[in-house]
Amino acid sequence: MAYIYLLLRQRSFLWILLIINILGTIYGYIWYKNQLIETPAIFWPFVPDSPTASLFFVFVLIAFIQKKNWGLMEALAVVTLIKYGIWAVVVNVLTLIVTGYIGIGGYILIVFHMAMAVQGLLYAPFYRIKYWHFIITVIWTLHNDVIDYVWGQMPKYSVMYMYDRQIGYFTFWLSIVVLATTYYFCLREKRLTLSL
Repeated sequence: MAYIYLLLRQRSFLWILLIINILGTIYGYIWYKNQLIETPAIFWPFVPDSPTASLFFVFVLIAFIQKKNWGLMEALAVVTLIKYGIWAVVVNVLTLIVTGYIGIGGYILIVFHMAMAVQGLLYAPFYRIKYWHFIITVIWTLHNDVIDYVWGQMPKYSVMYMYDRQIGYFTFWLSIVVLATTYYFCLREKRLTLSL
């Protein structure tokens, strides 16, 4: 495990992750383009969930490269990376079960979203999150769930709109579990902490 943490703090590795996350963020916003065209502008910040998560992490990586911490971005990044990483894997697998097909793009989305969740969690010992960062992140996360499943702005996935209630219920509890996980790994007193 010590080797992994040594690799994670390497400047060259941070640059590679930064480039990957910038490209993934751009692709993600392009993926949401059609939905954003149909969406009232007031909801725009809350519609492209995964690319916004990776955008938060882009800011975290930029700070890490400068040997700094940006606690609010770290809190937003870790919660949204894990949440939407897991969410996209689950919904793509459910889409495969329901329709019998997700195509190569669906499998690629599963792999990249799994990687999102893993990278968010792996960097947890390096985060310097304060309680007010966490509170803002809780509000952002639960507010986003309301926008998605009360105001109907959830990501458009094949025939999965037929299961919006079930997915909404799953998403709410996923948010709670990820927020609790973030508290455990990033805020409790006896957590593992590492310096960059």
